[in-house]
Formats: sequence, structure tokens, C-alpha cells
Amino acid sequence: MKAQLNLYISYLQMERRLSANSLASYERDLVRFICYAEDQGITEWQSVQRHHLSKYMALLKEQGRKAATISRHIVSVRAFFHYLALRGIIVQDPSIHMEAPKQEKKPPLVLTIATTSTLLDTPSTESATGKRDKAMLELLYATGIRVTELVSLNTEHLHLSLGYIQCIGSSMKERVIPFGSHASAALASYLDAGREQLVTEREPASALFLNHLGTRMTRQGFWKMIKKYAKEAKINEEITPHTLRHSVASHLLDNGADVRTVQELLGHSDIATTLKYTQVSKTRMKEAYTSAHPRA
Repeated sequence: MKAQLNLYISYLQMERRLSANSLASYERDLVRFICYAEDQGITEWQSVQRHHLSKYMALLKEQGRKAATISRHIVSVRAFFHYLALRGIIVQDPSIHMEAPKQEKKPPLVLTIATTSTLLDTPSTESATGKRDKAMLELLYATGIRVTELVSLNTEHLHLSLGYIQCIGSSMKERVIPFGSHASAALASYLDAGREQLVTEREPASALFLNHLGTRMTRQGFWKMIKKYAKEAKINEEITPHTLRHSVASHLLDNGADVRTVQELLGHSDIATTLKYTQVSKTRMKEAYTSAHPRA
């Protein structure tokens, strides 16, 4: 069974050009299902029936998995069985009528402009790592790029004098994204008096953001870093690296940016993803009206 899975992952990588994170997610979900199937005595994909899938999803629910996690598993399983059917490996697709559990739709967490400024001003720029952290936070907020895109940047992707970066998105599509004076100043400080202190012979000098070992900064490293600064800034919200991306979209729309422009800047393939931030803006407008209007 794992042989077909390996072929599928190669297909997603070579033909669909999915990102490394997406590939890892698909593989993780499907390996978990294979372990379940083998426990049920199933040794080939043709033997999987609809009731096996239903029992598996019920098991995930019993284990306390969130609705979003179960939905992701369903997406992974359905996509894989669709692939098997197209390749003629199975005759019937048992996943066709699988339904995802209903999810509670919560608006994305968006920081206020004041809270965002507090977070971005927290790193001390006395050290090389402080300069790096300041530059990373400022660039992330200036451009709204994904954390994976941020840590994947090389020095040649940064055009400091022109004020833009070249970013390779999750579907291998390149975006040219501008940034403003705050990010420019932080990046200049990091490049002039920070990055050289972090460079070692262990990593090619192409990576823009380096950790204390001189190797490329990782998503996990950035996650820990932003958590640390949120705590230092006494921000009560549960901040993740994606919070700044949410905040960028909302702040741009709040200040009159065109939805299509925001979609292009953030690299959303579906404009519906961008439109959810307009709902956040409307919610905040209503809250402000209710608290401020004398007859609200």
C-alpha cells in the first residue's frame, strides 16, 4: 500500500507542484490511514470499502480530533482515492460520498494597529539576533507573506534599494511584493551590522535570515521567536506567525485597499479567502459603532 502512496506523493510534487508543507501533510494523513487499514487486516487499496472510511473518521472523532483536523483527513483521503481511481488501481472510489464535519467558522484573529506596532518594536536591536528578529517581523507585516515564504528567502530575492522582494508561493508562482520604509530600515540594519555575525561555513551564504548556528532560520524557530516577543510585549491573544498575515490583510482593507490587490499581494488563489477579511472589518466597524454611538 505504501508503494502507491510514494507514487502519489511524487505525483503531487512533480506534477501538482505542491509545497513541502502540503506534501508532508498529505503523507502524514495517509500514513495514519494506512496504519489503521493494516490493523483491520487490509493489505491492498482495492479492499478498502466505504464503511472502513466511516469507521476511521469515527475513530478520529473518538480520539478528540478537532473538526478541522478531521476535515483535512477527509480531503487527503478523498484526493488519494480519486488519484487511485484515475490510475485504474481501484475500480470504485469508496470516498465519493464522504462528508466533512461541520466546522464552527471563527473570524481570523487580527491584531489592532497599536498592538502590532508594540509587537514589532519589542526586539532589541543591540544584538545581531535582535536585528534579524526586527527585520523578519517588519518584513512579514510589510508584505503579508507566509512564514514558509519568509524563511525561504535568499539574499538575491531582496531588492532593498528598490523596496521589493521576489517571493515563491506555495504553487511555485512568483510574486513581486513591495515593502515600506520601516521594513527597509530594519533590513538595512540587519544586513549592515547583523547578518555577517551569524554567517558560518555550515550554510551557503544565500539564505537571507540565519539562526545562531549560521544555518537557515526555520519555521519552528520563527514560531518560538514570535511567541517570545508576544509574551514580552504582554499581548494576551494567542499569536501565531499567521496572525501577522491576517492582520496585514485586514489593515489594508480597513484603509481602503482594493480586494483584488490584497489577493495578489497575499497570493490567495481564491478571492473568497481574501473576502473573509472584509467580514472582519465589518465586525470591527460594528463593534466600534456600538461602543461609541450614543444611540447604538
